[in-house]
Amino acid sequence: MNADKKACSLDVDSQYVELAVEVFAMLADATRVRIILALRGGEMAVGALAEAVGKSPASVSQHLAKMRLARMVSTRQDGTRVMYRLENEHARQLVADAIYQAEHALGGIPAHHRSEQVAP
Repeated sequence: MNADKKACSLDVDSQYVELAVEVFAMLADATRVRIILALRGGEMAVGALAEAVGKSPASVSQHLAKMRLARMVSTRQDGTRVMYRLENEHARQLVADAIYQAEHALGGIPAHHRSEQVAP
């Protein structure tokens, strides 16, 4: 059992705690969260992402550069366009969980729990 905990580095003294804080800091920006939400459906070019998140292409490009350095997104060249995609499912899951936690902050039954309820 302890071997499993060590394998996934979830101990309080994990060497990854500080890096995890950097991940949260990277996601502490509404535009970056929106970019991750937009990329859930697959890869997109900067222009399409800019339209989806309501920001200028230059602004989105700057965010994407930071996210690429943090290995949250990766790129693929498609002719003259650069296509962006989520590097793995973890950033998507972090954002989804943060949205779900935000729903709990409003009180009542959050939308993500209502779909799980069975009608009487």
